[in-house]
Amino acid sequence: MARATSKKPLLYQFLDLVERAGNKLPHPATLFALFAFLVVIVSWVFAQFDFTAVHPSTGETIHPVSLVSGNGLRRIVTGLVTNFTGFVPLGTVLVAMLGVAVAERSGLLGAALRALVIAAPRRLVTLVVVFSGVLSNAASEAGYVILIPLAAIVFQAFGRHPLAGMAAAFAGVSGGYSANLVLGTVDPLLSGITTEMARIVDPGYNVNPAANYYFMVVSTFLVTVVATVVTEKLVEPRLGTYGGDRMAVERPTGVEKRGLRAAGIAFAAFALLVIAAVAPPGGVLRNPATGGVLDSPFLSGIVTLIFLMFLIPGLAYGLATGSIRKDSDVIEAMGQTMSTLGVYIVLVFFAAQFVAFFGWTHLGIIMAIKGASLLEAVGLTGIPLISAFVLVAAFVNLFMGSASAKWAILAPVFVPMFMLLGYTPELTQAAYRIGDSGTNVVTPMMSYFALIVAFVQKYDKTAGIGTVIAMMLPYSIALLASWSLLLVAWMLLGWPVGPGAGLYLPR
Repeated sequence: MARATSKKPLLYQFLDLVERAGNKLPHPATLFALFAFLVVIVSWVFAQFDFTAVHPSTGETIHPVSLVSGNGLRRIVTGLVTNFTGFVPLGTVLVAMLGVAVAERSGLLGAALRALVIAAPRRLVTLVVVFSGVLSNAASEAGYVILIPLAAIVFQAFGRHPLAGMAAAFAGVSGGYSANLVLGTVDPLLSGITTEMARIVDPGYNVNPAANYYFMVVSTFLVTVVATVVTEKLVEPRLGTYGGDRMAVERPTGVEKRGLRAAGIAFAAFALLVIAAVAPPGGVLRNPATGGVLDSPFLSGIVTLIFLMFLIPGLAYGLATGSIRKDSDVIEAMGQTMSTLGVYIVLVFFAAQFVAFFGWTHLGIIMAIKGASLLEAVGLTGIPLISAFVLVAAFVNLFMGSASAKWAILAPVFVPMFMLLGYTPELTQAAYRIGDSGTNVVTPMMSYFALIVAFVQKYDKTAGIGTVIAMMLPYSIALLASWSLLLVAWMLLGWPVGPGAGLYLPR
């Protein structure tokens, strides 16, 4: 007898609403174009009413600048190209991705992930899968494309439910998106946007790509433990016993093992060179004037090191396995990856115009001053303020999947606002990254969500978006709660979130 159709729970109804609303939104690039046009109109309105604000530090009265004027039009026409080419995240991401391209196309990333997961003891397989997922997000989409389906096969080979393995890997790759032991492509991307917005208040402020490194290293182990517990205590028991056959796991071949050894040696040699250039007091990558690591070529040039960190082992692996035979293979690998970034480059063009227009009009600093005054008036400061911002970022993530697109929208207001309240841009960025990562696994707006649904349907033909959301919701709740508590503890202890990145600005 057919089971009566019951009304969907309120949570599912809400998520269905989010999905429908999100699907009706224009492309992110179109959104930024609309936002840029809106800034032009709003600047004219603010100028008509002379909506001013007094800078709390300098006492200067800030007036809005209308772009609906002769000067405004001339600035738009002459600045369109330089807005794009000078947008900090553009070059940093493209350079870092050139190195990732060689490591991925040579086969290094896939072989390394397989070797790491397969070598895990049975009782530690969940922990290793999650940990591998967290580390894999430094290499862009490798975790989504390689690790998640591999984790399902590994769990099935151990007689466990393959969807539990997939969920654990997805939680590590996407839920732990901002945590890692190494810097990845997202670090320079976000820090570039944060730098642009911090300069609304302090023109000389610079946020280096390692700005959240200390916090993210600790977060790596937090995400690994939390997602492991959720998998084994909540998700896997709910899934029950899988009725399908076991599947053999494809172990690295002899050629791949030779390649991994070569890549390991190359990476170790590169790491030793970096240490030799940074660790000694007179290291060449230290600040030549002060001899310190802060404000040094090491930190300001971290994107170059990320590029080499993937390029050198990728070359070694490719030469050892034969996947790279000549220089054109390397160039082709880089070219193929660059061709996949076409949409990103278009998005950056419009995002750069929005950010530049916003800065020219003084709307950012005026809104930040007014917003900061309002928050001080209602008494929302410190830990409650930062915690509320985490929730704001988590909520916005339900409607827009791109981390950089969301940050380009939120940063122009929240970075200057929190700076005026005494909080560093680095702390604000860390809080944003918690909210952005925490709901990645339950939002259909995440760019790889459809791929995850397709992976799940391989093992459950009736599965859909609701299946994935229901499976991943415990991770989202647990990660948001535990990660927010970690940030609270961090603030209470007064620890810096990264090298030279404290929590509070000098008053």
